[in-house]
Amino acid sequence: MARLTLNFPEDQYCYSTHLTVRVTDINGANHLGNDSMISMISEARARFLFEFGISETAEDGTGIIVTDLATTYRAEAHARDQLLFEVGVMDFNRYGGDITFRITRPADGKLVAMAKSGFVFFNYHASRVVPMPEDFRQTFPGVNWLD
Repeated sequence: MARLTLNFPEDQYCYSTHLTVRVTDINGANHLGNDSMISMISEARARFLFEFGISETAEDGTGIIVTDLATTYRAEAHARDQLLFEVGVMDFNRYGGDITFRITRPADGKLVAMAKSGFVFFNYHASRVVPMPEDFRQTFPGVNWLD
């Protein structure tokens, strides 16, 4: 079976935040569990959007929903490790794009994981995918577009 490989351009990261691995994030193998990593990625995504003034659901009912998530693990993380989540956006299309993550452990510089979260804009009132709002597009003018 082919392994998933995630590599992102260095210049696309535009935000970073630190999260600490909690004791409750540790699995039976005594390292950060997959489910907890997904929760941490979600938290980093929420912080990223907040930092750029992007509401996850606007007054008109339009919000951002995750369509997929790919994660590759490169090293274990343990309880009380502080992790750096570098976040960026890329591969915009008419309806959404990708939010990318590079997760490292600053204490030793180790790459812990890479992740990509696909997203689209969805209007909850109309129950349908909608085009990317212009204000979101203008927030990230340097992002590449896919046809």
